[in-house]
Amino acid sequence: MKDWKDSFIYPVLFMIVITAVFTFLLAGLHEITQDAIALNEETELRRKILYVFNIDIPSDDPKDIERVFNEHVKSETVGDDTIYYIEEDGKVTAYAFPVEGVALWGSLKAYIGISADYTEIIGLEFISHSETPGLGGRISEEWFKEQFRGLDLTRGEDGEYIIYRPAIGGNVDAVSGATLTSNSVREILNKGIYEFISAERGDS
Repeated sequence: MKDWKDSFIYPVLFMIVITAVFTFLLAGLHEITQDAIALNEETELRRKILYVFNIDIPSDDPKDIERVFNEHVKSETVGDDTIYYIEEDGKVTAYAFPVEGVALWGSLKAYIGISADYTEIIGLEFISHSETPGLGGRISEEWFKEQFRGLDLTRGEDGEYIIYRPAIGGNVDAVSGATLTSNSVREILNKGIYEFISAERGDS
């Protein structure tokens, strides 16, 4: 009598069982790790928002980051966006709001902080982007982000707050060798800042 293992049914059943086992294991692993993943993502976002506000963190311990964040930062939801802000003596002194758009290789999202009187940039941090490491990806490097701190917004009433040197009125440096990425960042930031200030002021 022919062994049923030699029939075409056996490999099919074998693959079904193997697939079911691995699916079960992956589902279990996802269930076990999703809380840890969510905590890591929340901690990273908090760290980035604190960086935008230029608030020092004593360590990379998630508990330290959470404590400092809760001590200094408040938030509110506006539409689909979360706006963060800090207060001193009950008065808002700075905002951090999301800006996003399409860069050279894909979507880009950042948070940019500005003073409550809309006169200067407090800080900038990229949440996500797909730019090439070593080229456009250098926008995440500290030297690039730090040059935005204290940048004057009062001279950009036409929405041209950020201008790359050596153009007339230039106030920041682009990433060398990554012109398209740099230009995309400038456009995304200028547009985001202009729209946020206009909305806050109630401009038509």
